[in-house]
Amino acid sequence: MRDENCIFCKIIAGEIPSNTIYEDDEFKVVLDVSPASKGHALILPKNHYADLYEIDENVAADAMKLAKKLAIHMTDVLKCDGFNLVQNNHEVAGQTVFHFHMHLIPRYLNAKNNDILNWSHETFSPEEMAEIRDSLKMQS
Repeated sequence: MRDENCIFCKIIAGEIPSNTIYEDDEFKVVLDVSPASKGHALILPKNHYADLYEIDENVAADAMKLAKKLAIHMTDVLKCDGFNLVQNNHEVAGQTVFHFHMHLIPRYLNAKNNDILNWSHETFSPEEMAEIRDSLKMQS
């Protein structure tokens, strides 16, 4: 399944050139054209899913398995000091291309962009935390 208007679908189809670092029947992994760090890559499922809410759960599980393999490989090759795995859903959360993708971001000590994932922490009272907890509880 493909979205004709999706830039990632076009990259997967080879209509737009990319720096591909991995490809199999289910995924294509490319270097990000606007990287946050050396080696920043994107895991793209070959089938189009807009976001985490739409992606098939087996494909999502396979994406995470691939992310682990790539993080280990990239850490070894690039000698990075840490790693971020980022996956945004909806515009308010920073999603700019509406094709599910995972960012693999190698992190280096003393590099620029070391604050890329910082945020201000919020404070909730114990009562508010209990209310939030109770509202989110799910059965396994």
